[in-house]
Amino acid sequence: MTAGFDYLVFHAVAILPVVAALAFLARYRLGTRRDVLAGTLVLAGLALVYTTPWDSYLITRGVWWYGDGAVLVRFRAVPLGEYLFFLFQPLLVALWAARFPVETARPLSVPLPERALGLLGAGVVAAAGLALLGSDSGLYLGSLLVWSAPILAIQWAFGWPFLLSEWRTVLAGTLVPTLYLWVVDRAAIEVGLWTLSERYTTGAVVPLLGLPIEEAVFFLLTSLFVVQGLVLYVWLVDRVRAAEHRRPLAMLFGGRDS
Repeated sequence: MTAGFDYLVFHAVAILPVVAALAFLARYRLGTRRDVLAGTLVLAGLALVYTTPWDSYLITRGVWWYGDGAVLVRFRAVPLGEYLFFLFQPLLVALWAARFPVETARPLSVPLPERALGLLGAGVVAAAGLALLGSDSGLYLGSLLVWSAPILAIQWAFGWPFLLSEWRTVLAGTLVPTLYLWVVDRAAIEVGLWTLSERYTTGAVVPLLGLPIEEAVFFLLTSLFVVQGLVLYVWLVDRVRAAEHRRPLAMLFGGRDS
């Protein structure tokens, strides 16, 4: 059993100190401070809007539930702590990823066949999710993959070649926060803050850590969404600024028709 306010205590102990430390030690090599924070704000807002319906559905279906007294305030079945997590995780991940550089000089143009390949990759993820939804035990993981596919489709169709060229930043920016979130999530499950249904999960776990595979995939995908989104945002903003800078110079030296 858990005591009241435990979900909020979880944030106070496991999430907010890390966010504060990353903010204090922040290095904005990915882009300017303004661009990184603006991109993070956009991503956090999208995460809140996009994740809430899916999260509410799974809670209502009983895919997971919370310990006694752990949740005192809910909105549409979703605890306040959950909403806060939708905002805190993008901030934590983005502040970590901001310390890794990207080379934004690559043109924004991506050939249509390459964009189609990005859509195809997201389609494979969606198909895997739909296959899992054929059984009760695949509900969490299957719905997670289906839910993630539209985000992957947008990000990969827009610029998977650029993301691939910046694989070091994407990898380093994603894996470290993911590993940390795996550890704290496993601890939260261990103390009974939340419990996953055996009926709606596969029973597979991450070796050594013992974390349910559904939770591991969730934190991996959501951290990846933030890193990829931030990298693409900084790339887009930089290329737009460069185009705006060239335009007046072209008009000055080449005339209006140049």
